[in-house]
Amino acid sequence: MTLGALGVVYGDIGTSPLYALKEVFHGGHVPLNSQNILGVLSLLFWTMTIVVSFKYVLLILRADNNGEGGLIAMLALATQAVREKPTLRRVLMGVGLFGTAIFFGDAVITPAMTVLGAVEGIDVYAPQYHQFIVPITLIVLAGLFAVQRFGTGGVGKAFGPVMLVWFASLTLLGLPQILENPKVLAAVNPVYAVEFCLHYGWVAFVALGAVVLVVTGGEALYADLGHFGKQPIRIAWYAIVMPALVINYFGQGALLLEDPAAIKNPFYLIAPSWAEMPLFGLATLAAIVASQALITAAFSVTKQAVQLGILPRMRIVHTSVRDIGQIYVPFINWMLFGFVVVAVVMFGSSSKLAGAYGVAVTIDMTITTVMTFFVIRYGWKYPLALCVAATGFFFLIDVTFLASNLLKVAAGGWFPLMIGIWMFTLMLTWKQGRQLLSDKLREDAIDIKGFLEAVFLSPPLRVPGSAVFLSAEQGITPNALLHNLKHNKVLHEQNLFVTVKHHEKPWIGFDKRVEVENLGNDCWQVIVHFGFKNEPDVPEALKLLEARGVHLDDMETSYFLSRDIVIPTIGSGMALWREKLFASMHRNAAAAADFLHLPTNRIVELGSKVEI
Repeated sequence: MTLGALGVVYGDIGTSPLYALKEVFHGGHVPLNSQNILGVLSLLFWTMTIVVSFKYVLLILRADNNGEGGLIAMLALATQAVREKPTLRRVLMGVGLFGTAIFFGDAVITPAMTVLGAVEGIDVYAPQYHQFIVPITLIVLAGLFAVQRFGTGGVGKAFGPVMLVWFASLTLLGLPQILENPKVLAAVNPVYAVEFCLHYGWVAFVALGAVVLVVTGGEALYADLGHFGKQPIRIAWYAIVMPALVINYFGQGALLLEDPAAIKNPFYLIAPSWAEMPLFGLATLAAIVASQALITAAFSVTKQAVQLGILPRMRIVHTSVRDIGQIYVPFINWMLFGFVVVAVVMFGSSSKLAGAYGVAVTIDMTITTVMTFFVIRYGWKYPLALCVAATGFFFLIDVTFLASNLLKVAAGGWFPLMIGIWMFTLMLTWKQGRQLLSDKLREDAIDIKGFLEAVFLSPPLRVPGSAVFLSAEQGITPNALLHNLKHNKVLHEQNLFVTVKHHEKPWIGFDKRVEVENLGNDCWQVIVHFGFKNEPDVPEALKLLEARGVHLDDMETSYFLSRDIVIPTIGSGMALWREKLFASMHRNAAAAADFLHLPTNRIVELGSKVEI
């Protein structure tokens, strides 16, 4: 499990040595002298220690939602903790949605930054081929996104060993330099970091925007909690990852103390000449692993967001028969690839991309800290003073890094923010549009019990088989049933009115998966419950009704869907352009059969128009 955590959890933060130290001194704002090198190294060391070792590994990993982590899991915990405070709950929901949207900006910048940073080794070994850096980067990325449809299961088995070799290489590269110049170890003393900040003031504050690059993978620790658990993640960090990173950073610092000209690319210049090409290949592999981790996480976040109703249904392909976490979302895959290509071509180098990197991460880091306060205060009922002390310290650090990174908005930080704001608009529009649509349908709805009583006063012809009518709202008559009676004038022998509910918890067991109410005349009201990590397989869930006396024959069961066509109208609710956006999203959403695993050969779709 620890080996697996190395390959999935630490791909992003593990590739930071490719560019982090170089970017602090890039641009010439920080003079390159021995005192500043020690000061910056001290900042890097204590940033990793406080943000990753203390905040994420010790504190945040404790806030698991039934074993699951990530911003959506934290959002669920926080909103549940303040469910008796509706105004606060709405605010936290909005903040959490924005953090989830911003994550997609990070999922674009990370592959572009890591792969570009690795391929830039060409500039060190063969500068005459500089013009091929961007094309090679695009080829590597195109290959990476193209193989996503085959699933990450086979590739994932190699991730752990590759990253183990990577971290061993980081250690072996840095150690000789430290042994040659051991005075670099003085940077462990936080006094050097404090003196650097006090002496340079504003320049040091600006430099924090590059210093934060050493912890950009911190959110992955929490996001991948459900895959590995706390212990493997903690063991991997303390025993392998942090020691390797510290040794490599200090090794780069020792090289700069001896040869300041190595600032051009201290990571590659730290290697002996015979190791240049193997290191270039290994760095590219490590960058692919780091990129893969973010792409996979984007698929997982998308699936969770769809199940929570904050993104429209879309095609989700399961690439493994054994592991439900192995998924591929075509739309998200190629959307990310398009944005990544734009980022690589537009910025052209890791140094320019560093201006865009960090903004999205620090926003999510800050939001996670805020959510943690409400979880430990209202969910865990800890004393207020302890909650403020536990999260206030980290909040100040997060806000400081965030403020420093916001200075980079004009230099490229606008790019992930633009992606995040676009995704946030889509999420908010979809969530509010669904609420408007639900309210409108409820206004015009007919109570299912009263309707059935009226129908069976003079019952229509009953035909063999079972009919499953899916309805967004429990207790109302589905439009599909009304259309079926109107046009076909028949009713099946057995009728199930099924409402699927997704909950703000990761897992719901089979013992609580279905609720059933007998409506008489072989008609049942059924509610199917899924957590946001459960596989929403409705036919499989309905098999649980056998124990309740409801038998469904797969070959004689039809699923009736009401395909509502949304027509925006001028009135109360969202702005007209957002209503039109929602109507477009609603029209283009993938069929429910794909999302809910309904058998496509047994689906009957009946349409109706709804004005909102």
